[in-house]
Amino acid sequence: MPATRSTLVRRGAAVIAALPLLALAACGYGSRADDKDHVKIAAGAEKTDGLDHVRIGYFGNLTHATALVGNQKGFFQKELGATRAEYQVFNAGPSEIEALNSGSIDIGWIGPSPAINGYTKSGGRNLRIIGGSASGGVKLVVDPKKIRSVEDVKGRRIATPQLGNTQDVAFLNWVADQGWKVDSQSGKGDVSVVRTDNKVIPDAYRSGSVDGAWVPEPTASKLVAEGGRVLLDESSLWPDKKFVITNIIVRQSFLKEHPKAVEAVLRASVETNKWINAHPDEAKAAANRQLGIDSGKELPANVLDPAWKSLRITDDPLAATLDTEARHAVKAGLLEHPELDGIYDLTLLNKVLKAEGVPAVSDAGLGVAK
Repeated sequence: MPATRSTLVRRGAAVIAALPLLALAACGYGSRADDKDHVKIAAGAEKTDGLDHVRIGYFGNLTHATALVGNQKGFFQKELGATRAEYQVFNAGPSEIEALNSGSIDIGWIGPSPAINGYTKSGGRNLRIIGGSASGGVKLVVDPKKIRSVEDVKGRRIATPQLGNTQDVAFLNWVADQGWKVDSQSGKGDVSVVRTDNKVIPDAYRSGSVDGAWVPEPTASKLVAEGGRVLLDESSLWPDKKFVITNIIVRQSFLKEHPKAVEAVLRASVETNKWINAHPDEAKAAANRQLGIDSGKELPANVLDPAWKSLRITDDPLAATLDTEARHAVKAGLLEHPELDGIYDLTLLNKVLKAEGVPAVSDAGLGVAK
């Protein structure tokens, strides 16, 4: 990456940041998740860093399983003591970044593209990535009657969740690797890229308005339940089949002023991930219960089971793959060589991991200067 700080190109900023804010205007920063019925503050518990609450953001989606399970099972509340863990659920990365920047949330689970965009757009001043959460869980699902091979994707209409989002960038990069041409702004070219909200994509597939989609779980498994076929699992494109799909971010001012609270949340995250990996079936059920609370509807088994199986829960932020994803966005014409030095601060996470007897994780040379 270049040594000097660059900013997002004007069109990249418009693509990745401005357009999705239409959703923000419609729904606010996010809906509050109801945690009062199943999480209690222990008697005699003390406040962490003297705070009344810590506000945690995440998506109502299985790739944010750490946050879902940590909320449902009370791991965050346990570590925060008498400081109330409060939750907000978001539909898109840009709205969560706006909430973080405005101080409406303190810590959030989020995908790599909005984290990159939020960091570079602020000139490296507003957020830090402080931990990992999930890898994998992204697939290209197609209509088997129309698409039987990779070559058949050419000329077809393929959905991605949002213009410039993590999956959109990944699909554009894959298309370029096939030698096909697509205009990143309009989505027109050898393949038609149809930017459509995850919630709408199954209906679009069912109606035949799209021929497939490059999407995260559980949308991918919803399409399979509709008769779709997995043509490609994105993990097959990455070394060791690992790539970041969800990270933990924090407001830099909150990290500076309340490191004990941030450490408590990271301790809870590590404990949650440990429990998820040790109790996968119970964790799957807990995540689904929280999805039901957050969205009003749990996932059926034929969607939940394959979606859960494709995820890898991890404390490692897989920093080298975030750097690669940023270069993919540059290649697609959505970014102009972002300067990512300092986007990570893994000091507290590695402190927690050391206490657990677990090896430290790497920031791939993109950590904050000490």
